[in-house]
Amino acid sequence: MRITTNTVQDNIVSQIQNLSTKQAKLQTQVSTGQRIFQPEDDPASVGRTLNLQSEQRKITQYASNATRALELSQATFSGLNAIKTVSDRASEIATLGSGALSSSQSQAYATEVNQLIEQTLELANSRFGTDYLFGGTKLDTAPFAATRTDGKITAVSYEGNSEQVSLPLSESATVSPTTDEATNLSLRDFLKNLIDLRDSLDTNNSSGLATAQAALIDSEDVLVASLARNGGIQTRIEAHQDQLKDRSTELEKLVSGEVDVDLPETIVKLTQTQTAYEAALQSSVKIMQISLLDYIN
Repeated sequence: MRITTNTVQDNIVSQIQNLSTKQAKLQTQVSTGQRIFQPEDDPASVGRTLNLQSEQRKITQYASNATRALELSQATFSGLNAIKTVSDRASEIATLGSGALSSSQSQAYATEVNQLIEQTLELANSRFGTDYLFGGTKLDTAPFAATRTDGKITAVSYEGNSEQVSLPLSESATVSPTTDEATNLSLRDFLKNLIDLRDSLDTNNSSGLATAQAALIDSEDVLVASLARNGGIQTRIEAHQDQLKDRSTELEKLVSGEVDVDLPETIVKLTQTQTAYEAALQSSVKIMQISLLDYIN
């Protein structure tokens, strides 16, 4: 079978075009570090990559939730711990008040306790950002409202709800980083105990002081338990953060394995393709020269 010069030329042109396309693709892979640019490059790998990236987005959201939960939990702990400090001082005053006090001493302690009441109300209405911490899921309203007589707080009501903030940390795990209703109501009771302590000191009422002192001990027990529970929640959140970080790193490696090129191997292929391309160009030049001579002759 006789092969014409035109057929040979057409074959070489086609080969040069194919090598040029392959060379451009390899150069892009080397420069970007990626091997897939269109779904048709590797449909199976693209499908796996999309699934992995979907899971990555979920992990990112869970990690964001964990960060938010830890911040809320830490802010809650800070508020409770500050109230515990107030409780410690109130218990000291109650113990001092149970002894023999002059009227002026009793009045001085009553004045101090009145300031502790104001401080506790402020702490009980603590916010993280714009969200109130101790009102359940009623985040936009101060959870504790005071009734005043002649400027002094005489009663406190709870305006929050019975629900808890809940954030998902995985498909099967959620966490409530703030306090439950029982703890929130105990804060209201603690404020009532402080009011009773102040009023008993104000009137130098020894039996009232004894009752207030016992109630303050009960309130402090609840505060200590709440702080311990909060610490456990923080530990749990941090454990989930570690798990999410490990899974995120694993997913990044899996995605990289699907879309990234093997750089040393790709550089070798690029070099081979460039060599073949140059050889094809040289062959085309020789054939063109032969064809020109045949034409002249």
